[in-house]
This record gives sequence, structure tokens and C-alpha cells, in this order.
Amino acid sequence: MRWLTPWFFLLIPLLVALHFLRRKSGANAPATLGFSTVGWLPARGRDRTRLLLNTLYALAILLVTVALARPQKGLRENELSGKGVDIMLALDVSTSMRAEDFQPDNRLFVAKQVAQVFVGQRPHDRLGLVIFAGTAVTQCPLTLNHPLLSDLIQRVDFGMVEDGTAIGQGLATALNRLRQSRAKSRVVILLTDGDNNRGAIDPLTAAELARALAVRVYTIGVGTSGIAPMPVDDPAFGRRMVMQPVVIDEATLRGIASRTGGRYFRAKDSQALAAIYRQIDQMEKSDLTSTAYSDWRDRGPDLVLIAALLLAIGFALSLTVWARVP
Repeated sequence: MRWLTPWFFLLIPLLVALHFLRRKSGANAPATLGFSTVGWLPARGRDRTRLLLNTLYALAILLVTVALARPQKGLRENELSGKGVDIMLALDVSTSMRAEDFQPDNRLFVAKQVAQVFVGQRPHDRLGLVIFAGTAVTQCPLTLNHPLLSDLIQRVDFGMVEDGTAIGQGLATALNRLRQSRAKSRVVILLTDGDNNRGAIDPLTAAELARALAVRVYTIGVGTSGIAPMPVDDPAFGRRMVMQPVVIDEATLRGIASRTGGRYFRAKDSQALAAIYRQIDQMEKSDLTSTAYSDWRDRGPDLVLIAALLLAIGFALSLTVWARVP
């Protein structure tokens, strides 16, 4: 049930107030006529009949007011059934992600934008976020509160964890968040632009753990080929750009993906990265049947018909059985 114009309900307290004001002013005082005797008049229970008639009229007015609020009822009910996908995003925030080979900004800026779009496209799935550099931390556990997750992604920045690239640690932290998940599909999307040089857990060891947990891992290597411009803050000359080589351990990233039933992707620009997330979105569809109410029917005319019937009955009774004698 839904209401198209619910503000008409405001008429109810207004009508009640007008009724009491009218009674207080004496507008309803009955006219009187003197008789020498009233013994010949039949007893009609005047007070009781007046109450019954007023009740009929009040119900009719109430039904018309409700009809004006446009109640509608859905004739077909559809339901949401099935299971979603639990997805952890593992995002590299090491210093090398400052490289500006992606437009319109550095790699991290673009990666955050694309991740936010991905989150918005999966309303029925739980998603979470892990960031890693020299170590890994959970920024957001699995949640259906996507606006909160999107806000936390937006706030991710350099310096939130010590520098380095701990790919294995980042993957293991994401897996820990999926360990208790009962979703029909569990996924990690790991994005990095380097090779593993920190952390106590080897990336391929973490991949074996993912395979044991039946978690599929998609790995994404970001960065152009050859060299990329990197902003450097020089104490003598201020910020300047230097060209640094792009080093991505693609063999390890492929190994992680292949061992877990996932896939490795390489993104050399922002358009390619957006396309990769769209492809993953298509590959990991939720097993959900999303339906809703449809074929709405307006119930207002039915209420008006009932109100008209009540008014007709009250009017007929007031002229016959419950006729008032002055």
C-alpha cells in the first residue's frame, strides 16, 4: 500500500477543529417551536438518532478524505531472493602510487574513483576495504552500508600505513575478513603497482590460503609501461617530477589469480582500469531475483463509493425513520 497525496490527511484535524468551533458557537442549536402538549408526538430517541446520523456523516467525510490521499495497492508482489557476493577490496597505498601516469591525477586517486563506482553498482553485495603498503589494515569490514564504505574509500591517502609493498600481508588481511562469510561467492580484488618487498607473509602462501578458503582473487597491476612521472618533494628545489621505472611483479600476481580461480589484469591507464572493474562486475554477478510491487490500483474510487452510500443511507433515514420534528 502507498499514498500518492498523503498531505490530504491534514484535513482530518482541521475538520474536527471546525466541528467543535461550530458547536461552541451554537450554530447547531436546534430550532424550537412551542406546543400546548407533545403527548401526541411519537418518542423517537432524538439524542440517540442524532448521534447515529452524525456518525454516518463523519465516517463518510473520513472516507472521502482518505480517498483524496490516493491510496494505491500493488496487485503483484515481487520479492528479493537469493544470495549476494562478499567482496573485499585490497588497495595499495604505497608511495609509488603517487605516480601520475593515470589521468586526471595519480594512480591512487583514479583507483579510488573507480572503486567507488564499482561499490555503487553492487547494491545487494557486502563489500569491505583493506589498504596496504609496508603493512596492512582493515579500513572497513564487510558491510551493506555502501555510502559509508564509499566515504572511507574517499578518505584513503598516503601515509596511513608505513611505506613498502606487502602484497601477501594485504591479501591475508582481506582473507581474514572473508573467513567467516557464508556468501555463495567470496572474492578479493587486489590492486597494486609494485612487487612484494615487505610483510611476513609471502604472496603465494597467501594465495594458497585463499584457495583453501575457496576465495577467488582478482589481481590488478596498475602502471604504464617503461617509466612514469613521479612527484618528489626536494628540500632545495621544492616539488618536481622525476621519471621512475615501472616495476610490477606480474608473475606473482598471475600466480595468485591462477591458484584461486581468479584472473590477472593489467591497467596502463585510467580507462583500462575502469574497464577492468566493469569486467569483474560482470563476472561476479549476484544470484539475486530483484522484484517489486507493480500494477498499482487506485483504491480512492472505492472509498468514495462507500462514502456516498453512507451519505445516502443517512439522508434517507433522516427523512423517514429518524425524521426530526421541530
